[in-house]
This record gives sequence, C-alpha cells and structure tokens, in this order.
Amino acid sequence: MGSGKVTDWQGKHVTVAGLGVSGVPAAKVLHGLGALVTVVNDGDDERARTQAEELRALGITVRLGDGATLPEGTELIVTAPGWKPDKPLFVAAAEAGVPVWGDVELAWQLRGPDAAPWLAVTGTNGKTTTVQMLASILKAAGLRTAAVGNIGVSLLDAVLGEEQYDVLAVELSSYQLHWAPSLRAHSAAVLNLAPDHLDWHGSMEAYAADKGRIYEGNRIACVYNVADKATEDLVREADVEEGCRAIGFTLGTPGPSQLGVVDGILVDRAFVEDRHKNAQELAEVSDVNPPAPHNIANALAAAALARAFGVPAHAVRDGLRSFTPDAHRIAHVADVDGVAYIDDSKATNTHAAEASLAAYESIVWIAGGLAKGATFDELVTGAAKRLRGVVLIGADRALIREALARHAPEVPVADLEQTDTGAMRAAVREARRLAGPGDTVLLAPACASMDMFANYNKRGDAFAEAVRELGATGA
Repeated sequence: MGSGKVTDWQGKHVTVAGLGVSGVPAAKVLHGLGALVTVVNDGDDERARTQAEELRALGITVRLGDGATLPEGTELIVTAPGWKPDKPLFVAAAEAGVPVWGDVELAWQLRGPDAAPWLAVTGTNGKTTTVQMLASILKAAGLRTAAVGNIGVSLLDAVLGEEQYDVLAVELSSYQLHWAPSLRAHSAAVLNLAPDHLDWHGSMEAYAADKGRIYEGNRIACVYNVADKATEDLVREADVEEGCRAIGFTLGTPGPSQLGVVDGILVDRAFVEDRHKNAQELAEVSDVNPPAPHNIANALAAAALARAFGVPAHAVRDGLRSFTPDAHRIAHVADVDGVAYIDDSKATNTHAAEASLAAYESIVWIAGGLAKGATFDELVTGAAKRLRGVVLIGADRALIREALARHAPEVPVADLEQTDTGAMRAAVREARRLAGPGDTVLLAPACASMDMFANYNKRGDAFAEAVRELGATGA
C-alpha cells in the first residue's frame, strides 16, 4: 500500500495520527469505507476527549496521550499535516515498511475516475490570496470550482461530496506536500521561497524539496517566479509529463512563455499563438485589489494557472475585479489626518513583511511579536529608506530594535514593553505621533502573534479598533 491506488479498504488496518481538523474527518471517511481505524493522539485534553467520544461512538478505536507507538497490524498511517517527520511514530513506521500519507494524499487517492483536475499553489507567502484569485477567475469563466486544501472547503469534502466540480483551486502547504507522494496536478505554481518552518523540515534544502513536490507529474504548466530563481530551479528538477511547459511570471516586461506587466497592463506571452511576437492583454494593474507589487505577482500566478486551463482573457479581468482579499492582508483601515492606516497582520514572517513594506513610500512601521528564529538585518536594510519611524511590540522586539540600530540608526523607534490588551492601542498612538500627512502607518509585524494575541486575526482586529478610536476621538 505505497503510493499506488487503493481500491479496497475493507478490513485494512489504518492508523490516523492526530485528531483535529484533518484527523477526525479522515478517520470517519476511512471507517465508512470499511477500514479498521485506530486514531492516536499526543494530547489528552478536554477537546481531544470530546472528539474521541464522537469517534468511539462510531466504533473507531482512539488512543489519547500516546502518539508515539505504532499500533499492531498497521498497514498505513494517515497523518495530520503538522506532525513532524522525525516523530517516533514515523520512525517506527519506516522500520516496519508502513507508508505514511497526509490528508491531501488521502483525498487524491479517493478521487473518482471522472474527478476534477487540480490547479495547485504553494509558496512561503501569498498562497491563500492566489488560490482565491484563481477560484474567482475560474468562476468568471463559468467553471464550477472551489478554493480548497489549506483553506476553504476541505479536500476530502470536495472529493467525496455530491457537488460536481470542473476544476479545483488547491492551496498546499509544505507540510501537506511532504506527505503527498502520488499527487499529480494539472498545473502548479510555487510563488516564492524564503526560510520558514525550518524547525519542521530540518533545513532550507528539505523545505524547498517539499515545496518542489508540487511540480511532480504536472501535465500542462509549471508556473514559477522569474524574480525568485529558486522556484525556477525546482521546475528544472521536477519530473513532469512530456509537453509540460515552464511558465514564468514577472512584474517586468514578460519574455516568451511568461506573464508580466507592460504600461500598467497584465499581459500574457505564454498562452498565445506565436508567443515570440504576440501578447494578450489580460487586465489592468488597477483591477488587482490591492495593487501592491506582491499582490500583482499573486494575480499573475493565478492568471497563469487559469490560462493553462484554457480560461479566456476576459475571465481573468472579470475574476480579478470581483475578488475581495481576506481581512488582515494589506487592508486599508482608515485615513486619519492625512495618514493611511494599513492592517497587514498576516505578515507573520520577514518575507511577507518585506513585500508589504515595499508597497509604500513613507512608513511608520508597527512590528514585533514571536520571531520564530528569524533574523531581521536583511529586512531592515531593504526598508530603511522608507521608514519614517518604527513602533516595536511583543516578546522578540529587541531583535528588530538591534537590526534597526545597525542598519537604520537615524530612524526614531518607540519600544513598548506593554503586553496587555491595551498594547495595540498604545502602539497606534505612538505611530500617530511619529507620522505626518502622506505617511502610511503599517502593521506588518514580521512575527507571529501568539505572545500577545490568540492569532494574527485578533492582532489585526485590535489594530483596526485602535485606529477607529483615533478617528472617532481625534485624539
């Protein structure tokens, strides 16, 4: 039971590793197919016990507080994507010759014979936005589709549900790709590569290799970022079907087999007749919401995948126009006294913050939180000329302060020790003090939020609330 197609699950001993958003549905689906399912879970908290009761009521075996031991007779493990490859359970599985699949691999295996092809997207940053743009473009072309995978509809639901799709827009994380050996997309894109989740993968090389799995077996197009050579290298290394093409996207003028930007127009020189001489206009830069450089790159990647699927040019324009980004992604909150306040709380790593900082000319930057092992010298060096002031919050703010002292010593810095619920209000007040008319106050923390907030959404909400208070009081 390696990565080949499984047609008969009756009586197969399958261990599901981890409860939660992927483990519970996987266990239910496998049980429904006749498999003998055992769920193992490291934790034994109240939530896990509630989920375990629900599964046991169906006749599924659940072991709480023991995620390390391989249950006797296991023929396959289906794991939650977050479980690290070096966990004792997987070491034991390797020694016993037991394959390990993720929820994405399970969904791929359970597709029917007439299943919708997958247009797949990965990358360190921009995945969700690109997949949502892609789904919007596909819908504008009259296709039945959904944004699935790491977002939206679960892949198992999309594959096994009654809804019939023409094509799926699939977001895939590096974790999910690691455990998806037989996945073969119609076309796929790697948006960018920057150090992230290295504690999980063990090295940058292993992280990149897992991202590159998305190109394996592609039929039509491997879409890469011209500005990020590492993505093109992954295309070169991929084993694809004969005739599959490498398609680049660039913020500059595109060459043949590329999509790019000419005089404010998104153009296609890949999916046109005589691409050495011709280009197809797809949309205007102003059709992209918001038209920040990294978001235009996302739009070009989405357009490339849609065009690879045969979508007409007008659907690219219509889909981009009707797309609304999720909250906390370079979202304009308000203008107060000539200063724009922008919420990009989703910028939880330095690569995302770099893209956000590049979108504005004169910035008061609110940054800090949990650094996750990141360093900030390169980020600060690149942004130094744009910084009018910086407000630092959170547990690892000293790392950013030290980078600022080295590379932007003339920029005024407000260092806030406060960590309670009023900290963001204080940060916004400090930012207002440092900002002048025409400036942008940008929340792009370059760090995770969990030191002070439940998640990046709550951090963004606190910022927006503090900005609205500024506008209401004028104080």
